[in-house]
Amino acid sequence: MQLVNAVSLILSVALPVGLGFLGSLAGDGGDSDWYKQLKKPPWTPPNWAFPVIWTILYVMMGVAAWYVWLHGGFEKQGVVLGVYLLQLFLNLLWTPLFFGMHNPGAAFADIMLLWFTIAANIYLFWHVEPVAAYLLVPYIIWVTLASTINLYVWIHYVNDSQYHVTN
Repeated sequence: MQLVNAVSLILSVALPVGLGFLGSLAGDGGDSDWYKQLKKPPWTPPNWAFPVIWTILYVMMGVAAWYVWLHGGFEKQGVVLGVYLLQLFLNLLWTPLFFGMHNPGAAFADIMLLWFTIAANIYLFWHVEPVAAYLLVPYIIWVTLASTINLYVWIHYVNDSQYHVTN
């Protein structure tokens, strides 16, 4: 049983970490010329902080999902884990929308859906295993911060003619 739990923990952590890495490949990232020239709010963390914080959050997300998994897997926690998988998909989608397509408006719509899905996850996880819910609290705080940055960029992107292609 110990080996099964260890393997399931590793897989639970590997899923969000792996998807996060995959998502990072879908855009040109914070070092791109496009991102560097955007107007960003003064509370934007330095570029080096993003991969560090996201990696920590992905590990915490995986551990949280593992705690829920231990309470019956998909057989008993199908809806709860389904919402978790939905938020992973929405998280994965944000990077190509923002960095790949350079579309802060679509990225903001996605991150708002993500925020509400994380909130639902926290609620659902709480009813299965409170520790799992607590592990997602830093995630929703970080996504709240990221949402404010995304909104700020989108507002300035829409209202600043330097970002628009003219014929």
